[in-house]
Amino acid sequence: MIASRVRFAGLAAFLLVGATACGAAPTTAAPSASTSGGGSAAGTDARTAASAADFGGLDKLVEAAKKEGKLHVIALPPDWANYGKIIEAFTAKYGIAIESETPDAASADEINALKTRKGQDRAPDVVDVSQSFAISGAAEGLFTPYKVQTWDKIPDNQKEPSGLWFNDYGGYVSIGCDAKKIATCPESFADLLKPEYKGKVAMNGNPTQSGSAFAGVYAAALANGGSFDDIQPGLDFFKKLKAAGNFNPVETTPATIEKGETQISIDWDYNNAAYAPKMAGKGLDWKTVIPSDGKYFQLYAQAINKDAPHPAAARLWQEFLYSPEGQNLYLGGFARPVLLPAMKADGTVDKTAEANLPPVEGEPTFPTEAQTAKAKEVLTGGWSAAVAG
Repeated sequence: MIASRVRFAGLAAFLLVGATACGAAPTTAAPSASTSGGGSAAGTDARTAASAADFGGLDKLVEAAKKEGKLHVIALPPDWANYGKIIEAFTAKYGIAIESETPDAASADEINALKTRKGQDRAPDVVDVSQSFAISGAAEGLFTPYKVQTWDKIPDNQKEPSGLWFNDYGGYVSIGCDAKKIATCPESFADLLKPEYKGKVAMNGNPTQSGSAFAGVYAAALANGGSFDDIQPGLDFFKKLKAAGNFNPVETTPATIEKGETQISIDWDYNNAAYAPKMAGKGLDWKTVIPSDGKYFQLYAQAINKDAPHPAAARLWQEFLYSPEGQNLYLGGFARPVLLPAMKADGTVDKTAEANLPPVEGEPTFPTEAQTAKAKEVLTGGWSAAVAG
């Protein structure tokens, strides 16, 4: 993949558009619904098919996927980027049952599941992981290349050239707050250190495992004199937050928000924005703001397990996600889909959903792969010490 600012040149333009409104030996026989792996309806081995054309077209891919009969996914919370509706829509359209396991798992758990369940029918067919885990998973040889029919519409700087992974949706780090319980909601990382927020500032996961929390620390670094080369100020910030008594170790979920256990949450904007309509009828007034002092954007990526037990269904799932229907479903969950610029150009975008995106000003910048890898190493070695005690 292309690194540094060249890699993200097209992405910056995309963001400005979006911000104006995240076993067995091969066989050529078609498998039965109870058989994992195997061939496609066109006689192609589904486990090595690199495009729908390898099946003889999308209709043949659909036929092969239906014969497999199911898809196994992991770490897809229903409230995250609209995955609940996406799963329902896929099953309704193709009649393929989706086994959704451990919705609240992190990217690290997804990668671990690929490694520990190799050759098992319960292995994840696909993963949806943060960029750093997509890069490391590809390097470890865990994924297989595949190019969806809309491949050419995905900017070159947002996909691995051979199709080992490709970005799907993204969001900004944001601060969510229950305005019914917090008199004045914070609007910046600096605000989070104020004494009135004692014991109230939570995150969506552990940053050594969660892409959302990792991004939160990176954003805090940018807000406190750090840079993409230096995430340490982010760790220092959370150490101060902990020392002030403001850091809340309870990890944010819809349940903890509803119970009032996490009244302020550092999370992706699409997660925080999605809480507002769901919590309105439960006595909460959930507000979302992109912090003025630490803007950080990240895209998540899709990848297919090299040893997927349901390889045709895995490929059909990708085709669905990268169709206008799938991309608009992401948009309906306040996430910024990777094909948003192309959809705006061809008129397939859901304009109402686009208008509901949390507003953001300015043009973001992005770390290179090397900078992200270094930041991940520093954070992994220092997070526990920063919030210990």
